[in-house]
Amino acid sequence: MLVAAAALTVAACSSTGSSTPTEPSTTASGRGLSTLVPSVTPSRSAAAAPGTSAGPATEPLVVAINATRAAQNLDLTTARALADGTAKAWRGFRLVGSVAEVLRDPAALTVVAASKAGPSVRPVTVGGIDPFRDPDRYPLRIAGPPPAGPAVDVTFGGDIMLGRRVATAAARAGDPSAPLRAIGPRLAAADLTIANLESTLSRAGEPQQGGDSFAAPPAVMTGLREAGVDVLSLANNHTGDFQTEALLDTVQRVRAGGIQPVGAGRNVSEAIKPVIVSRNGIRFGFLAFNAIGETPRATSTAPGAFSVRMPPRTGPLNQSDLAALTSAVGALRTAVDVVVVLPHWGQQYTHNPVAAQRTVADALAEAGADLVIGGHPHWVQSVQFLPNKLIAHSLGNLVFDMDFSQQTQEGVLLELTYWGKILKAARLTPYVIDAQFTPRIVSGNRAEQILADIRNAD
Repeated sequence: MLVAAAALTVAACSSTGSSTPTEPSTTASGRGLSTLVPSVTPSRSAAAAPGTSAGPATEPLVVAINATRAAQNLDLTTARALADGTAKAWRGFRLVGSVAEVLRDPAALTVVAASKAGPSVRPVTVGGIDPFRDPDRYPLRIAGPPPAGPAVDVTFGGDIMLGRRVATAAARAGDPSAPLRAIGPRLAAADLTIANLESTLSRAGEPQQGGDSFAAPPAVMTGLREAGVDVLSLANNHTGDFQTEALLDTVQRVRAGGIQPVGAGRNVSEAIKPVIVSRNGIRFGFLAFNAIGETPRATSTAPGAFSVRMPPRTGPLNQSDLAALTSAVGALRTAVDVVVVLPHWGQQYTHNPVAAQRTVADALAEAGADLVIGGHPHWVQSVQFLPNKLIAHSLGNLVFDMDFSQQTQEGVLLELTYWGKILKAARLTPYVIDAQFTPRIVSGNRAEQILADIRNAD
């Protein structure tokens, strides 16, 4: 589904004439080199330090692969050979002449000016430097406009459950946050990091889901903060596992720990209240909702999570709930540069979103949401690319003790880069949760297998 959706994006961007960067059907590879890549020769591409006043303005020349391929790195000599067409293939990738071909073919590779590239393809690093994260240092360049604004890196993680057997393993290690330590530096490297906390931080009430009632020790907040987490969604089906007092304790403890909670509160006004965070002058606004049930629905007089009733767990799609959500999105749209919605939705243990997820995601995008980043299925699910927007239906578990299947121990970080208000790059970074419930970044065949599950999802 990802490839089909991305292919539509190219057509939509190319035909609207909007100011959103497009991903055209012609690129800088092969025969277009003489007109599109005047500076890839050694004498011009990196002769002057990028960003200096000497010579004409330059921009990165991006080597791009399918968004569902694992991270790749090129040396500058090989990157130049691909850019000028003297190399036609590299490590199983074949050089093609358009972004559209890369969207259709996971074995394709193309070369495109950064101003014409977007998040539906994955940038390859050259000499270890990413063209979007560090455009001034990136060595492969052509004449062109500089970035439209500062680079801002935003990372999304999946569902974090730090109770039950995860807490037991962490206690044995003498560190409540031990499962976060391996992946923590990767999370903390972003300017803004977001995840879903799939457990309470309190046992103030009676467990509501038996052995599936999740409570983590409050001390995990130190590890979450050290891992760079800035925003935690509490709109899920486990925030209410130990009743109302524990839910309110959890909201308070997250906030007191220096992280912004979103999606739950002492009434519906608090639960639907957005969190707004600024980075490098760009304002990001967050809303979250629970579509799974179990945690009480927040009302005008009762605590809980902001909820939307929808398939497969809480009945047919409730239009009143959806209208309240889209109204909140529209209001937030006027106050921030990037609107993010964090749903807890879908069917467990499948790579395929249910139809209602697409219906709601489309409504959110139309209302003004730029990013819709979901959780709950415990498996990775498909990703859709729209013009300057992205929908990720599920990133999978980030920390969990679901070691009964391979898929529940796999997930991806979604690592985004904005140039000002424009989403320029999206990277799906796979990891595997080990026997101590610690996620660790993977590469090679294991990474490609996890990403293929996303690519092949319906």
